[in-house]
Amino acid sequence: MIKSEFSSAGRSIYERPMNADLVIIGGGIAGTCGAIAAAREGLKVILVQDRPVLGGNASSEVRLWILGATSSMGNNNRWSREGGVLSEILIENMYRNPDGNAIILDTILLEKVKNEQNLTLLLNTAVYEVVKSGPDMISEVIAFCSQNSTRYILSAPYFCDASGDGIVAFQAGAAFRMGAESKDEFDEGFAPDKEYGELLGHSIYFFTKNAGRPITFTAPSYALKDVSSIVKYRSYDISDHGCKLWWLEYGGRLDTIHQTEEIKWELWKVIYGIWDHVKNSGKYPEAENLTLEWVGHIPGKRESRRFEGDYMLSQKDVVEQREHPDAVSYGGWSLDLHPADGVFSDRPGCNQWHSKGIYQIPLRCMYSKNIKNLWLAGRIISASHVAFGSARVMATVSYSAQVLGLATQYCLKNKITPSKLANSSKVQELRQELMQRGHFIPGLKPERTNLAHKAGISASSEFKLKELKADGSWQKLEYSTAQLLPAAPGDQIKISFEIDAEKTTILSLQLRVSAKQINYTPEIILESREIPAAAGKSTISVDFDQIIGEEQYVFVCILKNELVSVQTSKMFLTGTMMLMNRYNKAVATSGVQLPPDGIGIDTFEFWLPSRRPSEQNLAFKLSAALKPFKVSNLNNGFCRPTNAANAWVADLSDVNPCVTLSWDETVQIRRIVLFFDSDFDHPLESTLRVHPERIVPHTVRNYKIMDASGNLIFEKTGNYQTVNEVIFDKAISTSSIRIFPEHPASNVPAAIFEVQVF
Repeated sequence: MIKSEFSSAGRSIYERPMNADLVIIGGGIAGTCGAIAAAREGLKVILVQDRPVLGGNASSEVRLWILGATSSMGNNNRWSREGGVLSEILIENMYRNPDGNAIILDTILLEKVKNEQNLTLLLNTAVYEVVKSGPDMISEVIAFCSQNSTRYILSAPYFCDASGDGIVAFQAGAAFRMGAESKDEFDEGFAPDKEYGELLGHSIYFFTKNAGRPITFTAPSYALKDVSSIVKYRSYDISDHGCKLWWLEYGGRLDTIHQTEEIKWELWKVIYGIWDHVKNSGKYPEAENLTLEWVGHIPGKRESRRFEGDYMLSQKDVVEQREHPDAVSYGGWSLDLHPADGVFSDRPGCNQWHSKGIYQIPLRCMYSKNIKNLWLAGRIISASHVAFGSARVMATVSYSAQVLGLATQYCLKNKITPSKLANSSKVQELRQELMQRGHFIPGLKPERTNLAHKAGISASSEFKLKELKADGSWQKLEYSTAQLLPAAPGDQIKISFEIDAEKTTILSLQLRVSAKQINYTPEIILESREIPAAAGKSTISVDFDQIIGEEQYVFVCILKNELVSVQTSKMFLTGTMMLMNRYNKAVATSGVQLPPDGIGIDTFEFWLPSRRPSEQNLAFKLSAALKPFKVSNLNNGFCRPTNAANAWVADLSDVNPCVTLSWDETVQIRRIVLFFDSDFDHPLESTLRVHPERIVPHTVRNYKIMDASGNLIFEKTGNYQTVNEVIFDKAISTSSIRIFPEHPASNVPAAIFEVQVF
């Protein structure tokens, strides 16, 4: 029993001081991935989250799916899905949660955080005060947990603000911006005018469910009475719910920080007004059995403060794909701005303009230029309003945040600030070490530093790309269609296809490439051919004269002809893909991007793949086989296709494929890391969308590793993750290892991107 007498002086709440190497404020996707990555680097990390769950806009409280550079396969950014911790989470989510239940995602995020021994999680804990040891240094932050009535005093040499509104950076006095820059400041033609508005608003989603019986609805008194003021309700599809209702947006004319509660109430008014109209206007008889299952209680916030680093990302960085000496991350979402009036605007709900490929994000955008020990993560990184329109999405911000753990480790070891790291030669070491972990930085060539690079390497077979069997469906050429092939210097494309023509016609074929080797926008036509096609089924052959001069992907294009169908293949093959000149309505309005004059955006075509489970490749035969899948790819340092396939792929006829790494003398092996193919082109939306499978079909499921004496030193069954790390309790002494990956399926040859040995 506790009995306390009256205290005239009052009482102080319980205080708990805590110390760490890095304190991260904000448990959205950026803060969560950053905290996990930092803990795995050996840092002692405290993650402070003011909500009861992790994930921010991706959590069950908001329920927005996680998207990034792939743009739902709606742009030309092939194999660009973000890797690292985020990929691990999304693949785990697909395995456990293919139906996209946001509550299951909550459990996965919490589990990943709780499994890290170096990571302390404080939920329901809001930072409200910053203590500085000098004008430009933070010494501690003070937070309060409403659930355990505890005040936390959190100290560290480095802090990271991933809070969304920048509560720590703001209180520390860091320079920030809110609203849109003028067109002149960064020479941004897409910068909005006052009429369009300077801020993106908030959204709240809702879910509906068929109850199997008539359901009545009585609107609350605060519901909007006249929904005609909401322009977009007129095209409302009652089958849409969740984040498909992204256009339920409001607040861009208000203070998106201090008026968030007002914005929330207005969005509730809109939602309940729309639902009242659906249920009670008589215009939606098909909604009779529908019930309102869930409405968000907090809005998903898009934009508020952006803080200034040593560099501010701008429109030209995105569109021109500018290179930076300190690039550590990348983006690829469109420049995506919304009218400030949201649902009450008569303009389109968003205005998306894509670049021809992914773009670099420098480390100089990821810390405050004023506060020496403060990292920036999430949507508050240093970017103009226009560039923010691309860099703000969750997969992009989390991929960038994953950098900060290793970056903090560098700062601690070298006793330097983030700014000194980014502006010194040390940043090159950081970039290379990130690449060794499988972290992709476009335009950077990896260095080779582990034991695998000192080994002789051989394989039982190498897949030679000469034919993909004609065993798939017939596809009418409603769109111009291309087969994407990895080519090397000296290659010449001589190819044949199976077609079925309704009547005699002329078929147009082209050989195309991208202007930049790492892009997949086929804007350069190397050759064109016109070939007569007889009625019925036949084989069309074309011998292109062009000799490929550099390692890059080529597009063999068959132009639109609705009289003709081409046969596809059921083969899933790493680093190959069939594309069509069409568009994804969610992120574009045409198969050709046609921006207005003067806004600084490129005109180009979209060439997009089909989502699984649709066929992924055309059926074809080559006169001379391409040889992009050589075993030497296993130690080139790239863990995804770039301008080359970058993977070793075994021949499907090889019943027991094997890779051997041999050394001239006995080596001590403590760790082996394998990078498998998890189809980095396929987006893994975290919620709402139903995935066609639980496991990416390209991924090796079962494998074993043997030493020079034939002893089994490791075996894995049922794998579905990209990165497999094998750690031995005791070092293995051997002069060779052999890795035996099984083919994932009869139509999927075994593929490995990289083998690392330490």
